[in-house]
This record gives sequence, C-alpha cells and structure tokens, in this order.
Amino acid sequence: MSDVQQNWALQACGVRKSFSDGQGHEVHVLAGVDLTVAPGEVLAIVGASGSGKSTLLHILGGLDAPEDGRVFVQGVDIGTLSETALGKMRNKSLGFVYQFHHLLPEFTALENAAMPLMIARRPREEAFSKAREALEALGLKERLAHLPSQLSGGERQRTAIARAMVANPACILADEPTGNLDQDTALEVFSCLVESARARGTAVVIVTHDLQLAARSDRVLRLEGGRLNGN
Repeated sequence: MSDVQQNWALQACGVRKSFSDGQGHEVHVLAGVDLTVAPGEVLAIVGASGSGKSTLLHILGGLDAPEDGRVFVQGVDIGTLSETALGKMRNKSLGFVYQFHHLLPEFTALENAAMPLMIARRPREEAFSKAREALEALGLKERLAHLPSQLSGGERQRTAIARAMVANPACILADEPTGNLDQDTALEVFSCLVESARARGTAVVIVTHDLQLAARSDRVLRLEGGRLNGN
C-alpha cells in the first residue's frame, strides 16, 4: 500500500513487529499489516488471544513503534513526529478506550470527561461545556457530578467514551472496551460508542473477542498469522 491519502482517518502501511519468546526465537506478531479506516467508519478487529490485536492498536495509536512500516493519522506520518508533537497529536486526533475505564477516582464524571481538553490548556468553561455535551449525548445528564465510585460499570465506561470523544478526534481506538461488562451492558455501551462516533464523523477501530459486537460494526477484519484478513 503506497497510496497515502489525507482523507483516511487512519492508515497503516506494511507494519511489522516481532518479539522474542525468551528462548532466542523471534515471534513475528505483525507481518506487514496494511489498513485503511475511513472517517466515521466502525471497524472491528478480531482474532485469537495472543494474535497481536492489542499490539497493533498500540502501534496505530503511537503508543508503540513498529519495527518497519508507517502509520498515518489524517495523512500525517506519526513516525516522523517528535515525542512532544506525538503527544499533542494523540490528545487532539486520537481517543482511547480500554477494558478498564481508568477514570481518576477523585474527579467527577464531568471533570474526567473534560480532562483531555484541560491537558490541552483549553479554557475551563469550554472544556466543561464540551464534556457536558459528550456526557449528555451518552445518557449521563444526571451523573455529571458523580464520582466514579458512585457510577455503575456501564456508566463508568460511558464516561470513558465521553472522555475519548470530547476533543472530536479523527479516530477512537478501543481495546476490548466492553470486556469487563455483562452482555446486556456491553451491548448498551457498544451502541453508545458507535452512535456517538457516527454522529461526530469519528472513525472507530475496536479490538474485541466478542463476535456478536463485532458483527454490529461496518467491517470486520481478523488478525491471523500477523496479517489482517477480511473485507
């Protein structure tokens, strides 16, 4: 894949990554992954445990570097960015949602959701206004002043989604975002994530072992043998 285009929300070209198995052997987890994600598209990546799904997501998010290949966010090669520029790009253009919500326990839902904008030194009033909008869109209008300990598991995860969405990123990267929830709550949270992303034109790449959730995405790819297969 040599055609790098700015109109993709996210693009990976020839991404490779290996690890040592501790016995002197190299394990090729990613063996030349190519990927394009359009704005507003919801893409699910499935695969066996240990197949490299989380490793791929970390590389797509600039949290880890590939041994070879390149990753582009809205046409920008993130491998060429300094650490400072990469951090700013992640905060502005990418949102992250994990299996565990990682909310700060001493802050309210509103304060947690506003955190990316506060880190970016946006005015407090603006940060809180956008956080309130994101939380209300996810059905948390009555929970703005609640601490994480006062929220249910689904509410905590929806707050984490609001935090990921608040800066209107180009793409959300979600690593098993419903893996810690019961099936009914998982479906509810996944629907909230997808609806919020589509309303904003934000792409979503979700790693999941839940094939029922994956089937609700626009496209499903399977990571096998270090490569992505599917449509």
